[in-house]
Amino acid sequence: EVQLVESGGGSVQTGGSLRLSCAASGFPYDGNCMAWFRQSPGYERVKIATIDGGRSATYDRSVMDRFTISYGDTKNALFLQMNNLKPEDTAIYYCAASDHYYCDGADFRHWGQGTQVTVSS
Repeated sequence: EVQLVESGGGSVQTGGSLRLSCAASGFPYDGNCMAWFRQSPGYERVKIATIDGGRSATYDRSVMDRFTISYGDTKNALFLQMNNLKPEDTAIYYCAASDHYYCDGADFRHWGQGTQVTVSS
């Protein structure tokens, strides 16, 4: 059974940084497309960054050049480094994984419980 557990959320001021972590376990093989999503109050959940089994990453334009998604050395950990945070980044952040190596067309069947990020002005 795949399990994803996020950590690292918190409260920061505008311009601050946070690093989210996602501990992954239960994958039957090494290398999956994984992603970070976020959901703000009153809005739908939005995919903001993906990384495939070959460590190729993509970003939503709202976070490009500020956020960096990466795997740990063993791909059992996923990270999201968030710099220059803005109030509009306030949301619950979710780690998600697919059962596929590449992210094109991947569906995300596995989800963490979410971690709150709050950015104050």
